[in-house]
Amino acid sequence: MSPQVHWPTRILEATVKDMIVRGLHDGTNVAILLEYADPTEDPDDAAAVQFMVGDKKAHFAHGQPMAQVEGGPVNIWYWKNKDGKGVDMNAKGFGTLKIQTHQDVKAKGSYANGRWKVVFTRPLATEHPDEDTQIATAGFINIGFAAWDGKKDPSSGELKEKGSQKAVSSWWYFRAEAPPDYTGYYYAAIAVGLALGFQFVLIRKLKKGDSA
Repeated sequence: MSPQVHWPTRILEATVKDMIVRGLHDGTNVAILLEYADPTEDPDDAAAVQFMVGDKKAHFAHGQPMAQVEGGPVNIWYWKNKDGKGVDMNAKGFGTLKIQTHQDVKAKGSYANGRWKVVFTRPLATEHPDEDTQIATAGFINIGFAAWDGKKDPSSGELKEKGSQKAVSSWWYFRAEAPPDYTGYYYAAIAVGLALGFQFVLIRKLKKGDSA
């Protein structure tokens, strides 16, 4: 994680230096857990997950058009401590952030021992492919992260992080693994069962022959 420096008003130092990310899905819904250090729990502490939408490449800074990237839409899942819920949003560059009319994202945060754990959940696929990232199993998609420290030490001369003042990551890759294929095991189990059944019948016939 590093301070956002692509757009004013920027900060030179961000509280969140790194983040642990975990994800899982059940074939229908996906959950993404963010874990990071923050010295204090504050109402304006916040976190977000960001995805590209569709096939067009987008810059990790809100999809802002850059010299090396034309720019494209991004889907942002946002959580703020004082609100205690997830918000589904879109952007195509700085200053274009908007809340979706439909809300598919849920989020919850838990603070303990100087660390935040924030979990986002959403269906893998939605009915709004033009606004929402669609997560297909066994495929790679781009994912980025952000965090805001809602309170800073006044003696440092830094204001609390808000808006574009935040810690961000560049794009990473996220893969929702396909469910395991147990078909081979099923066929093997059937074959073993048939073999044991045949052996049982054969043994019974042999025993009857001996007794006769």
